[in-house]
Amino acid sequence: MKDNEILKKQIVYRSTHRGSKEMDILLGNFVKIYINKLNCNDLEDLKNLLLIEDEIIYEWYFKKIYNKKIPDNKVSKLLKTFKLQ
Repeated sequence: MKDNEILKKQIVYRSTHRGSKEMDILLGNFVKIYINKLNCNDLEDLKNLLLIEDEIIYEWYFKKIYNKKIPDNKVSKLLKTFKLQ
């Protein structure tokens, strides 16, 4: 199995096993839609974003509270504009 495919599997798992249902739904759906559209660097950025605590991502996404722990990159910009259907 290629390194890229292993990374994708890790990202899918981490995005759906967060510890809070809200983050499982948000990040799991985001990853499902975008994982095959991201290049290697973007996948690494996504992996690093998923290492951030749920509370920080939740406040940043839902409450629009800026946090310097959230990087300003392509992945975070995609997530910020992502809408659950």
